[in-house]
Amino acid sequence: RQLLHQIPPGAARATDYHRFIAGILELIFYPYLQCPQIEYPIHEGRKRIDITFDNAARDGFFYRLHTTHKIPSAYIVVECKNYSADPDNPELDQLAGRFSINRGQAGLLMCRRLDDDTIFLRRCTDTYKDGRGLILPFTDEDLDLVLRTIAHTSQNPVDELLSNKLRLVALA
Repeated sequence: RQLLHQIPPGAARATDYHRFIAGILELIFYPYLQCPQIEYPIHEGRKRIDITFDNAARDGFFYRLHTTHKIPSAYIVVECKNYSADPDNPELDQLAGRFSINRGQAGLLMCRRLDDDTIFLRRCTDTYKDGRGLILPFTDEDLDLVLRTIAHTSQNPVDELLSNKLRLVALA
């Protein structure tokens, strides 16, 4: 947890942030998400996805994405924004542009913090209701909560956390 906070926001340390996030997500999402790929090329290498995971879930949140919510999710797409400010519409549009029926239409936008999470969630709702995929924000604070809970209780609260975020986006 402390190592994450030692990576300063900004473009100069974006690669460090991406790689660190990939490791944390692999830890907290295993066995549901597996085989992380960093900087995965798409469109013959003209674009890259920061991180992709194979969705291997047989229960829980990532399983319900496909079975209950009917959201294609063979792969979960993750974009990392090592910004000191809130991500904006272009960042949401970038992530939505990585979705496809075969690749999946569910992703996480990792960011350092959200000063105005209400407006960001409204943007995620707009994307979802327009049929352009499901994007859920995940902040350093969310990672801290999950890692702290795992360390102190051996329970992983990530399923409940993501379910609550989905509810805020889908039912708005």
